[in-house]
Amino acid sequence: MTAPDAAPAQYLRMPQVEKGMAVGLFGGSFNPPHAGHALVAEIALRRLRLDQLWWIVTPGNPLKDNSHLAPLEKRIALSRKCATDPRIKITAFEARHRIRYTADTIDLVRGRNPGVDFVWIMGADSLRDFHRWERWRKIARSIPIAVVDRPGDTLAFLSSTMAKTFDHARIDEDDAPSLARRKPPAWTFIHGPRSSLSSTAIRNAGGPA
Repeated sequence: MTAPDAAPAQYLRMPQVEKGMAVGLFGGSFNPPHAGHALVAEIALRRLRLDQLWWIVTPGNPLKDNSHLAPLEKRIALSRKCATDPRIKITAFEARHRIRYTADTIDLVRGRNPGVDFVWIMGADSLRDFHRWERWRKIARSIPIAVVDRPGDTLAFLSSTMAKTFDHARIDEDDAPSLARRKPPAWTFIHGPRSSLSSTAIRNAGGPA
């Protein structure tokens, strides 16, 4: 896990929010971040009508090989260049709190920010393996979830274990603007422009990582 002192102090704090805001949580290794990530963030901001989106650069993914993980500070810097909308807040607060699992991130964020409506945002590629996440059922019952389409994963919302388990909680895409205000479990699948970029492919091609 990346040491928290490897990143500038301002990124180890949670962004400032106000009660009544709708805020998206978009976490990932971002190793490296790319235009596909920015596209997911932009679609989420627009379709969910969010006041903010927290681009959470994680210390590392417990389900992935982290041997080629770039330093946290570098991934933060690249994310800043990639995410230009002022409503997108780059943060790496998980490193400061030594958090490894999303379930713990959600507990911490909600506990520290009463009165704020949070929604978890992920690409359809993550939905495919969501049932492998630590306490994945707890996550689904703790926070609304927006799944944004990714190339090759459009059918994940029909075939994934999570989609089948929580089929009763899926809301129509047209109702996405209300998702952050809904009581979980609640989730939706958002179609839209897709990017074929992949962090793995960029690393394999010798890109920034």
